[in-house]
Amino acid sequence: MGYEAPMPVQEEVIPILLGEDNDVIALAQTGTGKTAAFGIPILQKIDVSKYHPQALILCPTRELCLQIADDLNDYSKYINNLKVLPVYGGSSIDSQIKTLKRGVHVVVATPGRLLDLMNRKTVDLSTVTNVIMDEADEMLNMGFTDSINAILAEVPESRNMLLFSATMPQGIARIMKKYMKNPKEIVIGNKNEGNKNIKHVYYMVQARDKYLALKRIADFYPSIYGIIFCRTRKETQEIADKLIQDGYSADALHGELSQAQRDYVMQKFRQKTIQILVATDVAARGLDVTDLTHVINYGLPDEIESYTHRSGRTGRAGKTGISIAICHIKEKGKIRELERILNKKFEAGEMPKGTEICEKQLLSLVDKIEKVKVDEQEIEPFMAAIYRKLEWLDKEDIIKRVVSLEFNRLIDYYKDANEIQSVDASRRGDDRDDRGGRGTGRASQEGFSRMFINVGKAEGLFPNQLIDLINENVSGKVQIGKIDLLSNFSFFEVETPEADRVISSLKGIEFEGRRISVEIAQPSGGGSRGGDRGGDRGGFRGSSDRGGYKGRSGGSSDRGGDRGGYRGGSSSDRGGDRGGYRGGSSSDRGGYRGGSSSSSSSEGADKGWRKDSSDRKKTYRK
Repeated sequence: MGYEAPMPVQEEVIPILLGEDNDVIALAQTGTGKTAAFGIPILQKIDVSKYHPQALILCPTRELCLQIADDLNDYSKYINNLKVLPVYGGSSIDSQIKTLKRGVHVVVATPGRLLDLMNRKTVDLSTVTNVIMDEADEMLNMGFTDSINAILAEVPESRNMLLFSATMPQGIARIMKKYMKNPKEIVIGNKNEGNKNIKHVYYMVQARDKYLALKRIADFYPSIYGIIFCRTRKETQEIADKLIQDGYSADALHGELSQAQRDYVMQKFRQKTIQILVATDVAARGLDVTDLTHVINYGLPDEIESYTHRSGRTGRAGKTGISIAICHIKEKGKIRELERILNKKFEAGEMPKGTEICEKQLLSLVDKIEKVKVDEQEIEPFMAAIYRKLEWLDKEDIIKRVVSLEFNRLIDYYKDANEIQSVDASRRGDDRDDRGGRGTGRASQEGFSRMFINVGKAEGLFPNQLIDLINENVSGKVQIGKIDLLSNFSFFEVETPEADRVISSLKGIEFEGRRISVEIAQPSGGGSRGGDRGGDRGGFRGSSDRGGYKGRSGGSSDRGGDRGGYRGGSSSDRGGDRGGYRGGSSSDRGGYRGGSSSSSSSEGADKGWRKDSSDRKKTYRK
């Protein structure tokens, strides 16, 4: 298969898995050779004379499930009668049950379908001696925690367990504590550190120029073979449609496609029939395409882990890759937070000019002409007629015509196109306009209103469920913008004229047994610039500067959480002043809509989401 020396993760993991009673947590980025790291020693320990499951491999998506099964079949080419069964949703459960009854040695499964088979009493995990959880953080993010707990409860306690993860969220620590015995931790690189072979670049542009910027980036890299990540299914399909209409070799991958459509798109992408795949995070999970040149973030995700997984799709197997973010000024805090956590310096890209793009494309064509394979015998019968047809043209004319034939559309487009100006992120004077003033910590895009809804991740809310909730209960077409999910509440954007209709249509609706309340999000302060007001304009989940979604306690005691974000400050004098949804823990002015009350502690959360501790009565709005 071309392996000559083990990759670092293989060198570390294989000797441990060959032993007994060894639990392992391996933190490694995607594309580092994980499948061989666990696949080779697991196959080595299989007793093929016993036709019952001896190894269980859990993974988040159907695509990854099939890829792992294919790799294991390749590794076991010279192991006679070894049976590997991929178990996943979207295919016939009856055929999977029949195969299980005939006997298998290794089960590679997504949690949902495996749990279904367990409930039907058609799979027995009591003989499993090795359990592998691949991309464990992804499975937790997708809401598989309860399924994983139910599955692991049926596996013997004496099994070996290996958990692979690119990041180390709290859910992983809980699984480790509950199901693993003194696990050995292996870290390839540093925790949460991105792949060293990936170059990180961001282009900061006005929101209205994002698609035009995407086109220029795609044109600037003629040999691009990459994935564009979008936030929602609707945006994914829209961007893919625009690219196709503009002549690009592209297609979309998202959850609204049937399984057959997804398979067809992925087949075209793997065969390089299409150069650009436009996808949501969920749809792209588990994709294993080894030679991607670019990953493009059409806007940054809300979670740092999502960016890590996105960028990890390129730069695999020792190759280099480029991760590009097209963002605007209010996402500058996210860039800084990513730099700090990933320990990577992000390069500020200059938007390529039209002349530079045309030059790059033309040189790419010349390069292809130079390197094209010429089969003299195949073309010989036709050359005489071609020479006669072109004999009135000299060499220069022929070259000009070839160039014009290939590039008239491109040259005409950039001849008339206005240049896109990169936004200077250091230009602080423009911050407020781009952020929409002192808002809810996040500005609404033009023409949209930002809405508050009182359910979040704790109730199992995902973006697709929120979109379905709106589509099912609000009559007519509603354009949905950005979605931000937090633990106990969330935000989403709708076109401003539709805001009142959305509020009235969702009034009284229940989600997971909880009555929904929706209203226009009110300002909770964007933070001040000074160091003494600690909650300044945050990134993902806050740091000492730019407090973000969860604010910080402030740089000094004076006005420590002033306008600090969704969960303002906790320091002393005016600590929670307009601090956000849960205000400060000190007396004055905490709460959902900031306080307008006096400084008396007994009225500290007047009009608040949660009253001050000095008055135990709780109220939504006084």
